[in-house]
Amino acid sequence: MPPSDKTILLVGASRGLGLAMAAEYLRQGWTVIGTVRGAVRTGLHELADAHAGRVEIETLDVLNAGQTAALRQRLAGRRLDALFVNAGVSNDPAETVADVTTEEFTRVMVTNALSPMRVIEALEDLVAPDGLIGVMSSGQGSVTNNTRGLREVYRSSKAALNQFMRSFAARHEGDPRAMVVMAPGWVRTDLGGPEAPLTIADSIPSLVQVLLAAPGAPGLRYLDYLGRTVPW
Repeated sequence: MPPSDKTILLVGASRGLGLAMAAEYLRQGWTVIGTVRGAVRTGLHELADAHAGRVEIETLDVLNAGQTAALRQRLAGRRLDALFVNAGVSNDPAETVADVTTEEFTRVMVTNALSPMRVIEALEDLVAPDGLIGVMSSGQGSVTNNTRGLREVYRSSKAALNQFMRSFAARHEGDPRAMVVMAPGWVRTDLGGPEAPLTIADSIPSLVQVLLAAPGAPGLRYLDYLGRTVPW
């Protein structure tokens, strides 16, 4: 598609779902500001080479509050049409809350719940009044749908992320911006594993279409990659 004047800041765009989202937004004509964690060349760098002038690469480790503050300073004065935070780690899926160490529990919770929200709190004022603020959650974050257990710590981290976003939305009552927590489906990535039923091509183009349609509907929604409401 021809370039538009739309820009997304996509946090966590070096590989997997985030990289696929960057590629899809580029296909939709958007400019992508994507973050990577280090100096190693990634798939996002290849996208930047293929789309001259439409991909900006920033360095950000979401666990590092100083880097988040520095990114906010570098982007001062910019207008974003969308801010989307894609961050996630897992632990041993068979590990229960009775088994997990405090250190492992903290690692998953800080990466999946606390750090994405700190990024949103730091950068949300750059998002236009008709824009979008979103995070990558999971269907496993649904308390209602948890009828089997399994992946207890990961589930809990995504449920915590959802709750933090509910609190953020409540504090911004009346905000005209759309807010979305996304469930991408169980996708075959390094995180999802080889048994996942969906490919990235099954999930991400549809997910991006859902995000593109979200602005204009203020308030927070919990949606899957097909635009269906996920029960909290």
